Amino acid sequence: MHKAQAITEELKSKAEVYHGDQVCREKFSLLLVELGFPNGLLTIQDIQECGYVKEIGFVWLKLEKKREHKFENILVSYDNVVTAYVEPNKIKNLTGIKARDFLLWFTLSEIYVNGNPQGPVITFRSIIGLSMSFPLSLFEGGFEEEEAKED
Repeated sequence: MHKAQAITEELKSKAEVYHGDQVCREKFSLLLVELGFPNGLLTIQDIQECGYVKEIGFVWLKLEKKREHKFENILVSYDNVVTAYVEPNKIKNLTGIKARDFLLWFTLSEIYVNGNPQGPVITFRSIIGLSMSFPLSLFEGGFEEEEAKED
C-alpha cells in the first residue's frame, strides 16, 4: 500500500507553489502536457494550492472539498489532497484519487501513457494491481466547466 507523502514546509521550500484555482489548473495542465499526458486529464475545480518539486518530481493539489468527475463511463473521485510523483508518461505513488468503472471503486496508484497498434492509450492501475486502459483521445480536449451540464 502506498503511503501519502507529507507536504512539509521543507518540501514546500523546494517547490514551485501556486495558490488559486485558475493558476493551479493552468500550471498543472501545462505540466501534464509537458510530461506526455492529455490536456483533459485534470478536471478538478476549486484547487486552493498546487506545488511541484522538480528535482524529485513530487506534485500535490489541495482542494477546497472532495470532487467527482465523469469521463464517459468512468467516475473519478478526488480527495481533498492529491499527491504523486511524476515523470515523462508516468504518474506513480499516486494518492487521493479513486476511479469507478461500473460498480467497483479502485484506489489508483499509477497512471501511464503508452502506445499500441490502435494508437496511444492511458492506463490507470490500482493499488491491488488491477488496471484499466482507455484511448488517450477520451481525455483530450481540455477542461470543461461543470456548470455546462444540463439539469
